[in-house]
Amino acid sequence: MPHDNFTPLVSPLNSGATGSARDDLPPDPLQAKVDALNARYRHHSATSVVEAALRDPQAGKLALVSSFGAESVVLLHMAAIADRNAPVIFVDTEMLFTETLVYQQELAERLNLKNVQVIRASQATLKAEDPDGLLHRADTDACCALRKTRPLQKALRGYDGWITGRKRFQSGTRAALDFFEVEDFTGRIKVNPLAHWAPEDVRAYMEENRLPRHPLVAQGYPSIGCAPCTSKVAEGEDPRSGRWRGQDKEECGIHFVNGKMVRVGEKT
Repeated sequence: MPHDNFTPLVSPLNSGATGSARDDLPPDPLQAKVDALNARYRHHSATSVVEAALRDPQAGKLALVSSFGAESVVLLHMAAIADRNAPVIFVDTEMLFTETLVYQQELAERLNLKNVQVIRASQATLKAEDPDGLLHRADTDACCALRKTRPLQKALRGYDGWITGRKRFQSGTRAALDFFEVEDFTGRIKVNPLAHWAPEDVRAYMEENRLPRHPLVAQGYPSIGCAPCTSKVAEGEDPRSGRWRGQDKEECGIHFVNGKMVRVGEKT
């Protein structure tokens, strides 16, 4: 039985159940739109999905959200090819590695991205909620919400949805990702062009297109977040084991709503 904090994205209306009082309710138009997009692009490549997300009127106005982390260059390169003026949102938590900040600037210039928007929590908010910059030691979820989730949600208010670099292989919470999904409670679409990619697909794309790697990857950081909460990963460990090491935490909160995980419905 799913945990109470998990909210399935697949509506009971589409579950095949009969005899329920909900059978007479009208279908969710946003879910219907997502279902149509998934059906239309189900057998398309990741590149085609990026192009569709940025050009298909049914997808609406979308922004690409990037951490400029270990594998971000793949999606950024696809977006640059499709539309260099596409909005790219980068959340600067002001706790990132210096290498990430340098990489972000260099990569945006190299790919000729014309619309990179760097967003941060306001100084007034940081002063009120994390005056000594040590909130991450007491409550990592609260720190992620303050420095990442809330600034991003504010930045996305003018968009119908956003494009992410999430992949099924990254964690159990992402094992059933589709290309297009509903972000519950917000009324937005979330697009995952790389959902079906394996680690070797990512490496091959980067090598074939001669894309620069994040400098910390070579130093043992296959997954890169904020400096205080990211550690090196030993050979044989899960690539994301260096994120919030020792804590029961897999996500920063960007893919949560109101502190609750939005679970993708299981496939049948």
